[in-house]
Amino acid sequence: MAAPIFLRSLQALELAVRHGSFALAAADLGVTPAAVGQRVKALEDYLGVELLLRGRAGVRPAPGLAAALPHLHRAFEALETTAHELELQRGREIHIAAASDFAELWLNPRLERFKAAHPNILFSVNGEGDAPRRLGGVDCEISFGAAREDTLSDLLFHDYVLPIASRENVERVSLTAGLEGFPLLHLDFYKDDPAGLSWPEWVEANAVARPAPERGMRFQRISAALDAVAAHAGVTLCGLALIQEKLETGLIALPYPVAVGRWSQFGFNARFRTDIEGRRHIERFRAWLVEEGRATAASLAALVG
Repeated sequence: MAAPIFLRSLQALELAVRHGSFALAAADLGVTPAAVGQRVKALEDYLGVELLLRGRAGVRPAPGLAAALPHLHRAFEALETTAHELELQRGREIHIAAASDFAELWLNPRLERFKAAHPNILFSVNGEGDAPRRLGGVDCEISFGAAREDTLSDLLFHDYVLPIASRENVERVSLTAGLEGFPLLHLDFYKDDPAGLSWPEWVEANAVARPAPERGMRFQRISAALDAVAAHAGVTLCGLALIQEKLETGLIALPYPVAVGRWSQFGFNARFRTDIEGRRHIERFRAWLVEEGRATAASLAALVG
């Protein structure tokens, strides 16, 4: 068995024993449980020894593994410690995974200011940037969802969702006349939010005349829906926090008073890796990110009143 394959099999074996489960080992490795099982089976076939006892309750060490098991655990603990120490040497890199629309419409424009103030910190956002690609986890993950109650997570802000249209269409829309003749563009980004941020719910809440508000084109990406709005293709519901820059340019506008919008129940949350303590550049970025989120929340509150 070639050395890299042998090492991967040992890693799969050690994690399976540690967790008592192929599924949990697979989650750590980013592969399927079947792949973990295959790696362990390949090692067993190579050695000619049964290493794991498999059952409905999970897996446990077989007698053939007993003598080697303490050494196996110590070896991978040493490897993890080594990897952590080497990771600290990277020092000035920050790797971020974020919802694509959040990165494009909110994070990246602001990040330029932080980078200008800290030119020695390299960034990678969703695999793009001046920091080289990294194998393994990111330093910060930003998602839209329910707030997380732990010390590694920060709620940046809730958004305020309301209709938007092109400047030309704004002049033709009114609450009294309804939305007859205007295609409704549906954003799936908000579909799981308990606040009810869909066209059928908005039409009902504001008593706007519009038959079949559930019909219309659907968009996965906010940026694609905004492009369609700017091209006069219809009206969509979108969060103010992500479109303030486009509103200022006049590409899109608000056809109705701000009061007809609704706060999202979900928010944009940042979660940091467990070992950021002592990594001053990541701690500094976290403080900056939270402050930017607070500024956005304050700006929205002032607009909504």
